[in-house]
Amino acid sequence: AVIGRAGGMAAAVMAAAPGGGDFSDLREIKKQLLSVAERSRERGLQHSGKWAAELAFALEPLPLSELPLPPVLTEEDARDLDAYTLAKSYFDLKEYDRAAYFLRGCKSQKAYFLYMYSRYLSGEKKKDDETVDSLGPLEKGQVKNEALRELRVELSKKHKAQELDGFGLYLYGVVLRKLDLVKEAIDVFVEAAHVLPLHWGAWLELCNLITDKEMLKFLSLPDTWMKEFFLAHIYTELQLIEEALQKYQSLIDAGFSKSTYIISQIAVAYHNIRDIDKALSIFNELRKQDPYRIENMDTFSNLLYVRSMKPELSYLAHNLCEIDKYRVETCCVIGNYYSLRSQHEKAALYFQRALKLNPRYLGAWTLMGHEYMEMKNTSAAIQAYRHAIEVNKRDYRAWYGLGQTYEILKMPFYCLYYYRRAHQLRPNDSRMLVALGECYEKLNQLVEAKKCYWRAYAVGDVEKMALVKLAKLHEQLNESEQAAQCYIKYIQDIYSCGEVVEHLEVSTAFRYLAQYYFKCKLWDEASACAQKCCAFNDTREEGKALLRQILQLRNQGETSTDVAAPFFLPASLSANNTPTRRVSPLNLSSVTP
Repeated sequence: AVIGRAGGMAAAVMAAAPGGGDFSDLREIKKQLLSVAERSRERGLQHSGKWAAELAFALEPLPLSELPLPPVLTEEDARDLDAYTLAKSYFDLKEYDRAAYFLRGCKSQKAYFLYMYSRYLSGEKKKDDETVDSLGPLEKGQVKNEALRELRVELSKKHKAQELDGFGLYLYGVVLRKLDLVKEAIDVFVEAAHVLPLHWGAWLELCNLITDKEMLKFLSLPDTWMKEFFLAHIYTELQLIEEALQKYQSLIDAGFSKSTYIISQIAVAYHNIRDIDKALSIFNELRKQDPYRIENMDTFSNLLYVRSMKPELSYLAHNLCEIDKYRVETCCVIGNYYSLRSQHEKAALYFQRALKLNPRYLGAWTLMGHEYMEMKNTSAAIQAYRHAIEVNKRDYRAWYGLGQTYEILKMPFYCLYYYRRAHQLRPNDSRMLVALGECYEKLNQLVEAKKCYWRAYAVGDVEKMALVKLAKLHEQLNESEQAAQCYIKYIQDIYSCGEVVEHLEVSTAFRYLAQYYFKCKLWDEASACAQKCCAFNDTREEGKALLRQILQLRNQGETSTDVAAPFFLPASLSANNTPTRRVSPLNLSSVTP
């Protein structure tokens, strides 16, 4: 029934859309892409047109005989042609009110869409102009697009009368989303995807409204090859990176190996799972293929920033500045460049400039929050992170940033809430788990803290801090055996990386183990650890003192006990959680040399 709503022309073009995941006829797919790219451009939908054109470009060229025919004009199209041609020229010059004025009373689908879309964009432009004038502490909803309510009334009448084609449904969905009618918007976008499966804009809007995998299960999506692109995109957004990469790989195998869109999405996916080397190499490859590309370059700059690659980031910033310095991504790259040079005021200025260009640009809000944190301006940081969450509730960095700001303000209950939200979005990110553990520790919920640290270690601890924190907790609770096991595992981990990091905690671990073995009367192990302590400035004296004591005791004839040293971690550390009584640690500072 839904598909029956397509306007005559839409139905004709979409009649032969192959079924889900069916990429056997790439020529037919290319025809459809070229056709929908042209139709999107006629309606002023530049981004959807560009997406379809980029994808079509990745496929083999078509012979003349197979090129798609221009759509057949109806009687209504012929009648509105003059008004449409004039209005479209005004629309392209961003004179939206003027375009809408000349399209009044037009009946054809194309002209009607442009009329409504011009009114919508006119309202958005006025809203943005007002927003820019007062970017500071703008509360949500102070500035509204005045045209939205009228547009909703008119479009809902057309919708009830089943007079909207796929593009009209898309616009109706956008209006509903802007009015925060999320449930209705999702239904309309799903309908738009059924009526016009090739319009990427509707799929993308749907992506922004789906918050978890459960919601995705309940959507009845059209069975078309476009669904594969949608699923790959939504999996990336929902941090289901393995599934996303599988989808993208299958799309490359199906024949889209030259698509710069897919390559950039794969790079973003690797960025999301912090596989920095892989992401960097893909971005470098992408820049060779498409050297003037600006999209996703802010993500590339984040990677360069994390790796502290100053020359490369400087080159990227200069390069993008030459291409187009008034693009949001360019401003973010320059902001990152100044941030890496610790010029935080300048960096914040560029992120603000990015937001003047596009107040809904997520990355800039989050990065601006980080800069305010560096400048110790917590209230401005909170404001920026809240804006980021308004734009996209799935942005774990903003939730995590809010947690950090409230940590600075010493408000652990608030911290806990925000870190929990970040952890829900990134269940396998050890940084979120360590932050949660620290929170629980401050709130004296030590059992919960232990669970968090252990889980952080289990999922692969990025910063190699979870085991140390767990060991210190066990120390606090007088569970000396478990503490020792954690330190042993920590040392094994650090040394197995092949990089003996400048870890302050390595010396702490050796010092604790030396004392632990000393108390267990395991002289060989104790002296081995004490010797290691001598390699670190902060534990050198204690190490030497302990070695002297061991020597003294050995000379007095004290024998080493036969208890095997626990130089391995039991199968389950968590199973071994019974607190064992232990002697208080030796106060080595009082031992005179």
